Amino acid sequence: METGLEESLRQTVAALMRATGEPQRVLASVLGLTQAQVSRRQSGATPWSLHDADILADHYGLPALDLLAGPTRACEALSRTRHTGEPGAHR
Repeated sequence: METGLEESLRQTVAALMRATGEPQRVLASVLGLTQAQVSRRQSGATPWSLHDADILADHYGLPALDLLAGPTRACEALSRTRHTGEPGAHR
């Protein structure tokens, strides 16, 4: 059974993928996983690890706490990062 934080991170990653247009294969490459492993994490079959969260936060140019705070906070932080051109911002 998923905990609140696990479900929140799953939703956050999905929201960030939508916001950036990145497919699972890009995240798989960034994380050093297969696309199937990312798919299992996104479906909730396998939990995201704190190590995954740290890599994802760096990839999206977000503080890890913003990533863990949920989809709204992460997407707002992503918008700020992309508008200010901070390091870690993609596209």
